[in-house]
Amino acid sequence: MQVSELQQIYLSLGANLGNREANLQQAIELIKERLGEVIAISSFIETAAWGKTDQPDFLNLALLVATNYSPLKALTIIQEIEHQLGRERKEKWGARLIDIDIIFWDNQVISEVQLTVPHPLMHERTFVLIPMAEIAPEMEHPVLKRKMKELLESLEKQEATKS
Repeated sequence: MQVSELQQIYLSLGANLGNREANLQQAIELIKERLGEVIAISSFIETAAWGKTDQPDFLNLALLVATNYSPLKALTIIQEIEHQLGRERKEKWGARLIDIDIIFWDNQVISEVQLTVPHPLMHERTFVLIPMAEIAPEMEHPVLKRKMKELLESLEKQEATKS
């Protein structure tokens, strides 16, 4: 299903198996072909695994994409891209060739069985916030009512007090 006007969506991409950079570049190309126009791409950042930490480091980035698909159709396309690139869902937060998450869908709050937007854990993850703060520092989280740069600063302070 397509909607009549373009929606701006933010995606977080990560990979920690195989040729991580090539996997991410291939995912970007497939997103351009199937989902919509890629408007902004963050720098690549390398981060330690989150959640399940006994695995290789991830290479991450964020994208801003303009699409005319509905959120659930976009999710289906993203999951097809992950599958085509070899993603296997064996364990939660496990190692993977590619991971693509929808972080924001315009300023909407979406709560479906298959999809929750904004991504419910994004504000706890530096690997999401660093690239998001790079491409959209003034973007405001529609639930938390805080900008990406503020969420990143807050998380970095929390992490600094833990170490």
